[in-house]
Amino acid sequence: MLPVTDAVLAALPQAIGRPYRAEWSNDGGRTWTACGLEAGSAQITASRTAETRYTASATLTGAPAGAAGINPISTNVRLFQGIQVPRSNVVWFPAGRYTVGRPRATETGGIEVELAGLEDEIRDAGLPTARTIGPGTARPLIEELVAEALPGVPVSWRAGVDGGRLVPQVLAESSRWSVLSSGTDSSGTATGIVEALAAEIYADARGIITVAPVPTLADPVVWRLGRGIGGVLIEPKAEQSDEGLANVWAVVGDGGSGEATIGPAYAFDDDPGSLTYAGPDPIKDPLAPQRLGLWHVRLRVQRHSSAVITSLAQAYDVARAKLADSLGVQYALSLTAACNPALEPGDVIEVEVTPGRWERHLVDALSYTLGAPSMSLTTRTTARRL
Repeated sequence: MLPVTDAVLAALPQAIGRPYRAEWSNDGGRTWTACGLEAGSAQITASRTAETRYTASATLTGAPAGAAGINPISTNVRLFQGIQVPRSNVVWFPAGRYTVGRPRATETGGIEVELAGLEDEIRDAGLPTARTIGPGTARPLIEELVAEALPGVPVSWRAGVDGGRLVPQVLAESSRWSVLSSGTDSSGTATGIVEALAAEIYADARGIITVAPVPTLADPVVWRLGRGIGGVLIEPKAEQSDEGLANVWAVVGDGGSGEATIGPAYAFDDDPGSLTYAGPDPIKDPLAPQRLGLWHVRLRVQRHSSAVITSLAQAYDVARAKLADSLGVQYALSLTAACNPALEPGDVIEVEVTPGRWERHLVDALSYTLGAPSMSLTTRTTARRL
């Protein structure tokens, strides 16, 4: 979650104003020029599962078009949502920094734009020629690849990611983003540096390229959504799905050089109370469910091979991260809540799903309109057996 005080969180349902603003830059963010927004036009969407985390659409006003104004080549746009609480100044929150796509003039003199986060600029900045990356430590290699595509844009490293890990030499053929994030080579072997750190890379709401651990339901709760008078929860709807579910992961390190592979390292759901329980040990004792009468156990197995994994400990970290990201999708909530612009995808919240019954959920996606009092959330959690 973006920095926010407890007082502002508590006052969200009683906010007396929700102002918003926009600004644009054609020099890579060194200077910014304020512009207007047509009321109700700015729609923000943020999703952990999308290749570009923050996307938006808006109608800008009071800004010129063309090479000296809003254009699809050099223009970046920043959006902000404010919260005006009683007897206090407006508190402003960033709502994304975007590259501009398809600007179109409107009949009222505004400019309609489609907006995508800075991941799109890295993705478009392909490598002009194939080259080898590494060997070296992860942090400087990642920051160099980002700086080549986005001069002056910082890289933020969240606690829990080991940027000092050694990255072996890998061949980067054409896609810069694939080498940074979670791409594969022509043989299907993963070459993503950040993925091999058991982490994810994205542009956050501030427009900062962020390397962060894969979030899990064990992370601290940042917001509680309760019912009743003064509560922020409006309408939760439960949904169950097995899409993307895996309860066993096998991860190996294979550089494709003929050397011995590393691993496999295994991670599996070992919680007997979980609906996706994989049994006591599906690797060493796969018949245990049969012997113990655990008739409900079903295996959903996924394998992952990476040329960037250099140790068994690293393979275990990646396996655990893959498992955390593929459990819980079978029980999701779609809900409407008071708009909290500090909330980010990957945050853990507590939701009062029925009166008096609270559950931990991980936010997969959120959307809201700048100035609107409410937002939509899609969350997931791990279902437990009754």
